[in-house]
Amino acid sequence: MYKLEDISMNYNITDYQAKYIANLLTRRLPANDLNKLTASLQDAQVDLTPHQVEAALFAFKSPLSNGAILADEVGLGKTIEAGIILSQHWSEHKRRLLVICPANLRKQWSSELLDKFYLPSVIMESKSFSLAVEEGCFNPFDTENIVICSLQFAKTKAAYIKRTNWDLVIIDEAHRLRNVYKPQNKTANAIKAAIASKKKILMTATPLQNSILELYGLVSIIDDYVFGDLKSFKSQFGHNLTEAEFHELRRRLQPVCKRTLRRQVLEYIKYTKRIAIVEEFYPTENEQRLYDMVTEYLSKPQLYALPNSQRQLMTLILRKLLASSTYAIYGTFCSLINRLQEILAQADSLYSLENEVIAEYEEDNDQWVDREETEIEETEELHPDDIEGIKKEIEELKQFRDLAEKIKKNSKAEHLFVALDKGFEQLKNLGAAQKALIFTESKRTQEFLYELLEKRGFKGKVVRFNGTNADKESTAIYNDWLTVHKGTSKVTGSPTADRRAALVDYFRNEATIMIATEAAAEGINLQFCSLIVNYDMPWNPQRIEQRIGRCHRYGQKFDVVVINFLNKGNAADKRVYQLLDEKFQLFNGVFGASDEVLGSIGNGVDFEKRIAQIYNECRTTEEIEKAFDTLQAELQEQISEKMIKARSALLENFDESVKEKLRDNLAQSKKNLSLFEKNLWLLVQHAFKDKAVFNQTDYSFEIESGQYAGEKFTLAKDAVNVENLQPFRMGHPLAKEIITACKSYEIESGLVEFHYTETEGKMKLLDELIGSEGYMQVEKITIDSFEQEDHLVIACLKQDGSLVYPDIAERMLSLPAEKLGTEVIENNIQEVLHEKISEMQNEIVADSAERNSKFFDEEMDKLDNWADDMKLGLEKEISDLDQEIRLRKSEAKKIIRLDEKVSAQRAIKELEKKRIEKRQYLYEAQDEIDEKKDMLLDKIEKMLKQKVSWENLFTIKWKLK
Repeated sequence: MYKLEDISMNYNITDYQAKYIANLLTRRLPANDLNKLTASLQDAQVDLTPHQVEAALFAFKSPLSNGAILADEVGLGKTIEAGIILSQHWSEHKRRLLVICPANLRKQWSSELLDKFYLPSVIMESKSFSLAVEEGCFNPFDTENIVICSLQFAKTKAAYIKRTNWDLVIIDEAHRLRNVYKPQNKTANAIKAAIASKKKILMTATPLQNSILELYGLVSIIDDYVFGDLKSFKSQFGHNLTEAEFHELRRRLQPVCKRTLRRQVLEYIKYTKRIAIVEEFYPTENEQRLYDMVTEYLSKPQLYALPNSQRQLMTLILRKLLASSTYAIYGTFCSLINRLQEILAQADSLYSLENEVIAEYEEDNDQWVDREETEIEETEELHPDDIEGIKKEIEELKQFRDLAEKIKKNSKAEHLFVALDKGFEQLKNLGAAQKALIFTESKRTQEFLYELLEKRGFKGKVVRFNGTNADKESTAIYNDWLTVHKGTSKVTGSPTADRRAALVDYFRNEATIMIATEAAAEGINLQFCSLIVNYDMPWNPQRIEQRIGRCHRYGQKFDVVVINFLNKGNAADKRVYQLLDEKFQLFNGVFGASDEVLGSIGNGVDFEKRIAQIYNECRTTEEIEKAFDTLQAELQEQISEKMIKARSALLENFDESVKEKLRDNLAQSKKNLSLFEKNLWLLVQHAFKDKAVFNQTDYSFEIESGQYAGEKFTLAKDAVNVENLQPFRMGHPLAKEIITACKSYEIESGLVEFHYTETEGKMKLLDELIGSEGYMQVEKITIDSFEQEDHLVIACLKQDGSLVYPDIAERMLSLPAEKLGTEVIENNIQEVLHEKISEMQNEIVADSAERNSKFFDEEMDKLDNWADDMKLGLEKEISDLDQEIRLRKSEAKKIIRLDEKVSAQRAIKELEKKRIEKRQYLYEAQDEIDEKKDMLLDKIEKMLKQKVSWENLFTIKWKLK
């Protein structure tokens, strides 16, 4: 990061300079100008990283673009990239902004926008939406805050979203909409239709998981004109791609998709390592006996306790609960027994039992079973054999329950304390905070561990985190948090989101241990913790990576210790761990599993199902080993280096030239930001020269009188929150007041003396001007075309009429100066200055037109490709018919019987008729395509009309001493 020492200064400037600087700080810049984001970067409480600036610029690349897919690998700060983009829109007063994300990420988004970018947001959910409607708001989405809502809520309120004139829509975890090309995917299609005409940013670390069609789906959400329809896309890219087709697809994706990997930015971001510790244990005799009994039970062809529609999922859950703790499985046995007894007594539905068991296991199970397609099993009259079978099953379950209750000490739980000692010792060596995040897959195990830890050395130092967070202790933490933050923007009004925030704050500030279910595996940032304990190990590698990613991510200062429990008495458990550790490389090194590897296995559920199948079907060690060998061989192909490179090559563009560009952009961004803050510092000194005390050491100032009397501000980001210092940034109301006041100065021409010899940092061309006099005129030129842009133009002359270069004049305007009096500028001087201004204006307008011409060409190329795609799809259908007709004619000649010949010819005639219809449709479709193309051209043409206006800021006579 640049150093604030670079902006060191403490001197007075004139009203002329203040007006110039205020306009300079707020000018609107073209989409591809690196300076465009400087104000947003100054506003943000984030470190500057080049790939994030590059990604934000990519999103602004063309004013004709409908958006972009930002697909950086996990942990590279896609949220920060989105925050920069939102901040820029906000600063340009484009404030109809919508963020659509998974429900459990809403609070994180709200906090990140407020903490890092000072942007206000509102979490929109059913309760707040209905309340706003009751209070007379026609459309609650129409607000001056950034709106954050869940994917499901966006689907439900799609009609309201469609009616809102959004400046930008951001969709986080956008891969959840990747199947939008399938008509039956209702959520994705509803959201796509609602935001079709709006500019949008899609954010996903895994844009390509199972099929190339997923990329087509995501790109179609951004812009339906990048590719033709699904049929034409399949015909071009839906098969094994040739090298030419591969490069064509890559070319088409590059303008709309931006991806960076962690290994590519090591030059700029220092990642900490993962350190793995395996805590091995052997089950006790009774624990092993219970495991064997339940395994045998689950292998039976018919189980009355498990509905057939959910048998696979519920078997998995029971296995996971069994491996988690006898405390967890005991409660489930009780539920199973109670429900079977109710069936006997009342012929109750099995479905309520199913929901209760699934609810115990906190994981996203929607991918295991399609809830919309699952039919609720209706209870039929029980056959006497069924009644007898249920009674036997109840007795069997009672045996399991009694044995589970008998086991008072869990071998695995006893080893937790050994593991924590090892982990805390490692943290001590690293110098990290003594905090541990323990993951379990069961809410009952969470309760069991909470009570155990409270009794054995961690009383008052343990906090729970799960899907509801409704226990007594968590509620007390939440209420205390509400009291502390009452009336502040930290309280969003969403109880679910605020409870999560309260528990995270408590873990950060008070607790030593957080015991979490899968509810914490996504959507919370815990960089202050660097010890993760996988008490229960998921079989889905993506879930493990999500867990570790809560702590091992951008901003983590210490190596992260990952402790995994391994049952040495279970051959399948050992092979699962081997796969996760060696094939997916989840636990060691700098990065863990790459997104290419995780993406290659789809959503991880199929992998998880394969593991579950092995547990269910294999009994002997030999059977288990053989099954895992087969699975490992299949994985080898899926995550082979060749396959991963092919996947990533479609989306990456990170060669040496790109790295060099990033280096240059980083250096230039730092320089721009330093200059920007120098100007902001000058402006605030000018505005408060008699009303504030300025401290050059930490770039702070304390206001002594007026509305902000007693308040202290600083430009130094690392000094914020120290001694009540507030960040002084462009978005702060005080900065806005100062800038507005300075821009509105009405000042007549005057004589200004610039004091160059008193300042540091010499410039040869200024040295030559010492003792000289001359004239200067500054105008603001505004161009309104594809976008609005402002340019400050300076014409500067010496007394003898010779020209002073504009960059020298810019430097003069940053020098300490004083106004010596008013000055009447003669008409002939004004004419010469105006002529110079006009020359520069013509150059600026020509540059703008040339830039817009490039944007236009890019858009035309896209439309031409789209039109060709659409025609190609139709021509492919006709070609297929031609081929079929030829084949049928050839076969008809071989037929001997006349009646069969006639029948064959009639079939051929029907195909020919169909071909004629297709050809006719092709001509009509070509006309329709050309018509759509013309409509788009008309739309662009209207945007092309350039409007140029200008405003004279001031004209002065100057002296340089």
